[in-house]
Amino acid sequence: MSMTYTKPAPFIESAQENYIDLLTQLAGQAPGSDIKDADGNVIGTVPTLDQLGPKIADQNVLTQQAQQLAATQAGLGQLTFGPQGQVTGVGQGTGVAGYQPYLDQATQYQTQAATTFGDAGTTLSGAQAFSGPQAYKQFMSPYQQDVIDTTLAEFDIQAKKGAQGTAAEAIAAGAFGGGREGVQRAEYQSASDRNRAATQAGLLKEGFTQANQLANQAFGQQMSLGGQQMNLGQQQLGLGTLSSNLASLQPSLAASNIQNLGAAGTSNLAYDQALLDAQQEQAQLQYNEPFNRLGMYGSGIASMLSGAPYMTNTMGGAGSVGPLSQALSAGLSAYGLGSIFGGKG
Repeated sequence: MSMTYTKPAPFIESAQENYIDLLTQLAGQAPGSDIKDADGNVIGTVPTLDQLGPKIADQNVLTQQAQQLAATQAGLGQLTFGPQGQVTGVGQGTGVAGYQPYLDQATQYQTQAATTFGDAGTTLSGAQAFSGPQAYKQFMSPYQQDVIDTTLAEFDIQAKKGAQGTAAEAIAAGAFGGGREGVQRAEYQSASDRNRAATQAGLLKEGFTQANQLANQAFGQQMSLGGQQMNLGQQQLGLGTLSSNLASLQPSLAASNIQNLGAAGTSNLAYDQALLDAQQEQAQLQYNEPFNRLGMYGSGIASMLSGAPYMTNTMGGAGSVGPLSQALSAGLSAYGLGSIFGGKG
């Protein structure tokens, strides 16, 4: 019995065997293993699974700072971050929002202003005591009457001495006891009384003038002090309004700062992520490149099969199949199966 079989041309069959060898070699290179040449020398390393797999960029310091500012603005404490920069915990905070200190300060200034206005009212009301026709009396010197009494007593002493001088002159002139002496005594006493009254009036006027000036001075000082207190109250009220405005403005300023930091952090995070993605893509290209080349090699072989010549061989003759023919037939079948599953022929 004879058997006829066909097989590819030798150059095609050799290319198929080489392809199978290369595929077997590549399939045996696990991620992270060494790449060796035909002589067993290490010429490179297969990218690891970590290099081939996706990665997430770590949070950066800008994003962390924005998160910390947001937490502080909300009255929270210090944030703690994990190895990848993620928030892992929040510390004990004050519980006071970022704008609250300005509100508290505004309240404090407003309270101070109310107190100051009250003091100013009291001061201005007190100025009334230094005005009016009786205001001077509280500034009259308690020693003024003593001064007047002493001055008038001395005046009386001197007046008596003058009267005695007038009598002596009358005796010397031989007119003592006469009408002329009486007239002279009366004129002297009248002039003395007028001088005494003028002296007393002058002393009283001087005391009144001084007391009145002091009353006017006290009135002016009191009014000035009240005005200063009013101005201080207005300033405190203005500071309270300013602090209140700051309390309203602070959240938007803080939000803007947080937003700017967050945007910068996001931009930096996107760049870091792009770098990691590029490294992953590079590792995947490095890993897949030999398979791609081998695929092109296999596609080239497959494209030549349709136009390549085949060899036809006939073995044996008529009659029963001998042992040699059975062995050859079994070997060819095994070769065909091995070619299909990637084994050698």
